[in-house]
Amino acid sequence: MTYEIASERLILWIPYTDPRKVLWYGSTPDIAECEEKLDVDDVRYTSGLTAFLRRYFDVHTTSPVFVLNGNQTPKFDGAPGRGNVRYDATRLQPAMDAARVIKTEFEVALIRRANAVSSAAHRAVMERLRRLTNEREIEAVFKGVCIARGAKHQSYPVIAGSGINASTLHYEDNDQPLEGRQLVVLDAGCEWRCYASDVTRTLPLGRGKGMPTPEAAAIYALVERMQEECIARVRPGIPFRSLHLHACAVAVAGLLRLGILRGAPAEAILARGTVAAFFPHGLGHHVGLEVHDVTGDERLLMRGAAATGFACRGVGGSGVVGKREWVSPEMVVAMCRDAATVRTTSDDVAQRLAKNMIVTIEPGM
Repeated sequence: MTYEIASERLILWIPYTDPRKVLWYGSTPDIAECEEKLDVDDVRYTSGLTAFLRRYFDVHTTSPVFVLNGNQTPKFDGAPGRGNVRYDATRLQPAMDAARVIKTEFEVALIRRANAVSSAAHRAVMERLRRLTNEREIEAVFKGVCIARGAKHQSYPVIAGSGINASTLHYEDNDQPLEGRQLVVLDAGCEWRCYASDVTRTLPLGRGKGMPTPEAAAIYALVERMQEECIARVRPGIPFRSLHLHACAVAVAGLLRLGILRGAPAEAILARGTVAAFFPHGLGHHVGLEVHDVTGDERLLMRGAAATGFACRGVGGSGVVGKREWVSPEMVVAMCRDAATVRTTSDDVAQRLAKNMIVTIEPGM
């Protein structure tokens, strides 16, 4: 893609397919098809890109050229008159990331479609679950329904973790027998035209030792309450951090009722960050062209230096595990402290939700 800012001209550059290759690999969209289907001003073959850039730089000798990274700068073999072109590889990526945070109505429609297909696949698994014997069969049913409905690609590897495997956030083996296990976590979502979905559900298996124990049912109900209460609080202007903290507060109250936490009042336990031992990841994330989509110049839970200060203590030194944000007890303490401080929107340390942001609400225990 090239975009001429002054004239607002967007050009798509596509590869030319040799007709002799069509027999082996099939045809690819040509210029006419792309012009008909896509919202661009012009479509050309990539073989003409170098000549286009040469002509452009001959006329626009002082205008900066924005590229996503330094590897994208054109190579002209030292041609005179083009060595003074100013490339900026620092500002385009953040600008595009910020634009991706707020989805257009077209993007929202694509993600709704991906959600609809994923939901149908989840329902199909639930309907057949009693007849399945292994985690891999769950994955096969889910993928089969998605493919049959036109969604060939998954947003991320299917997670079908039964029993103790359900406690691994990004479990991918999906090869263990279901016999003797109470529950299975199915975390799976397809893509629709490159846009992601993300749906996570815990399902009772009802085999071996029978239905889930009262303890398992109580934890299930607690996580369900965390989720439903947070979803009810979603609205523009709400700091996402406040939703995470509400989930933490519900978790602490529930764990106290169940006798898993004891001693101090709920407020004191929350303020000490103890809940992170049970709920060690972020409440959710943006969804878009990636299942864990970009967040712009902010973080959903903590911004800038606040997040960086705790990331160094994260697993593997990054603060992120499998792209999911790791939340330490210290981070919970800091979020509680920040939430208690009256701030203006401009100096808040957490990202606030806005219309057409798409985020997940997925607490865990």
